[in-house]
Amino acid sequence: MFFVQMSGFPGSGKSTLAREIAKRTGGIVIDHDIVKSSLLNFIDEVSIDGKLAGKISYNIDWSLIDFHLSQGHNVIFDSPCLYEELVDIGTKLSIKYNAKYKYIECYLDDFKEINYRLKKRERMVSQIAEIKSEAAFTQTLRNSKKPSNYRCITVNTRQPLDKYIQEVMDYINT
Repeated sequence: MFFVQMSGFPGSGKSTLAREIAKRTGGIVIDHDIVKSSLLNFIDEVSIDGKLAGKISYNIDWSLIDFHLSQGHNVIFDSPCLYEELVDIGTKLSIKYNAKYKYIECYLDDFKEINYRLKKRERMVSQIAEIKSEAAFTQTLRNSKKPSNYRCITVNTRQPLDKYIQEVMDYINT
């Protein structure tokens, strides 16, 4: 059994890769954007600010991950992984259920290509439409949160998926 924690800037290819891993392994994808978008759509009916919706959605994500791991399922968490606590929770759940912990960073450091992808995708309410600041983009790339006690891989998602999927599958299966 494995738990894959995805990481990367919005538009870097995390969801595409997560879905391909799930297709090849039968794993379950927990997509943070689906949960957060659902909460943000509900906000119109009640008074919840966006930051609180983000915290609540991560709590829901972790509850779903915990449940699926407890049932012996392989789980892929599709989230940017911008906070240290996300890595901590992910590694602890992997230990709790004796699941192999895998961390995959989707890396694309091309500001124009990321913006192109963000603009052309069908966007959920929780997803950004574009990056306004190249400086903020660069800062976010530099502040990627990675586990220190686990082997991680970074894939160059400028390439087509078929160029790196085998490397990812080999990593998951080791």
